[in-house]
Amino acid sequence: MSESSIPAMPLSVPSGETVIVGAGPSGLTAAYELCKARAAVTVLEADPEKVGGLSRTVEYKGFRFDIGGHRFFSKNSLVEEIWTDILGERMLERDRLSRIYYRGVLFKYPLEVLDVLRKLGPLESAACVLSYVRSHFSSAKDVRTFEDWVTRAFGRRLYEIFFKTYTEKVWGIPCSSISADWAAQRIRGLSIPALFKAAIRWPGSKDAPIIKTLIDRFRYPARGPGEMWETMASRITAMGAKIKMGERATVIERDNRRVIRIVTEDPQGNRYSYSGDHFISTMPIRALIEAFQPAVPHEILQAARGLSYRDFITVALVLNRPELFPDQWIYIHDPQVKVGRIQNFKNWSPAMVSDSRYSVLGLEYFCFDSDQMWRAPDAELIAMAKRELALTGLADESSVVDAAVVREVAAYPIYDHDYRGHVASIRRFLELEAPNLQLAGRNGMHKYNNQDHAMMTGIMAARNLMGANYDQWRVNADALYLEDDNEPGDGSRLIPMSVAADEIPPPGDS
Repeated sequence: MSESSIPAMPLSVPSGETVIVGAGPSGLTAAYELCKARAAVTVLEADPEKVGGLSRTVEYKGFRFDIGGHRFFSKNSLVEEIWTDILGERMLERDRLSRIYYRGVLFKYPLEVLDVLRKLGPLESAACVLSYVRSHFSSAKDVRTFEDWVTRAFGRRLYEIFFKTYTEKVWGIPCSSISADWAAQRIRGLSIPALFKAAIRWPGSKDAPIIKTLIDRFRYPARGPGEMWETMASRITAMGAKIKMGERATVIERDNRRVIRIVTEDPQGNRYSYSGDHFISTMPIRALIEAFQPAVPHEILQAARGLSYRDFITVALVLNRPELFPDQWIYIHDPQVKVGRIQNFKNWSPAMVSDSRYSVLGLEYFCFDSDQMWRAPDAELIAMAKRELALTGLADESSVVDAAVVREVAAYPIYDHDYRGHVASIRRFLELEAPNLQLAGRNGMHKYNNQDHAMMTGIMAARNLMGANYDQWRVNADALYLEDDNEPGDGSRLIPMSVAADEIPPPGDS
């Protein structure tokens, strides 16, 4: 299913109660659609305070920051209309500015060849050109890995500067263990010849090449992405929906090949029960399957437990500086520090700071929950973030006056070489044993997508209850960092795949 517009009006009002697990973009959007059709809806959210899931906005002493940066941009007019309907003029229009930091130098991103050559200096530039020529005309017999592919396409020196470190920080996988197939899709349209062509043609000329990369303009709620989902939650509550905060789904009861009830537990250990006729789950598939009662067959449980995730830490630093750097975010490619990306939330919106004399940065660390970093005390993480910020030269440690740490488990579903089979097995099981349960959202479908794609899966799930027959698994997701028209046909956002896979399935088989 493409993301082309789908009918705006419901086909019919679904009978009975719909229970939705998760108040992130997909769960809330599904509830919003159902409430407009005057259906009975209950939303269960594990977080005791905030809706929005990964797109929530955290508040700390009047300062606000995202869990990552969340641009509001979609090719789908329906999604854009929902955003406008919810926040209207509260949506700011922002010009995008992001750069790459490498060894004390900031490079434009998307890359511009003249900027790269000028900032690398004549000696390093010459070495990069020679490295590219040597790699491009080498007689390599077998290009199997991300490292092989990028080195062949750009030369080893440019690979090490602009590709290796950041990729390994994000995914925790050596570039020598990532499939070359992913590189060929992930970096399609970007090459040394294309960059040189862009550099020597006048912008706007008819024969100037168009390299489709990141959008340069987007919308953003004045008080962060959480404002969108908090306002939507208030809207659907006013329309009659019930949102139960601080209740984690622990048991999914089924009987006679249908889900009949969801049992939740609050932080105090109190348990609650919610019966329904229809169910939509946005919780991680692994947790969903583990919660089924009666228990699922062993092979399905093992498939669920075979799904893995990359976790995420944000260290928010409050600085007594009104201005720092003009970017909304900076990719940190420097191997001397562990931080992967730095967000400057005041440049997303001035309202993200409670006092204009201050700025708030989000230093982002990618890890697994089994890593020592994940288990480190907050004070240790804050000290590391302050030290690494100073090492980049973007701000002094002495400017930091306060800090907070937020850990986000299961932030990035990982597409290893087994995930397709695991998800397919689980889908087949659910279609037979729980046909009144639909999956939606990033973790709900184990699909690494953007929030607008997550919203589309919620819309489709809701409208299926109104008589439609949409396949939300066909919602397309663009390649990481890219927004072009050549999306993967299987609806998967491009993720590194291990070279250990015997076969990388072709697009269109999900």
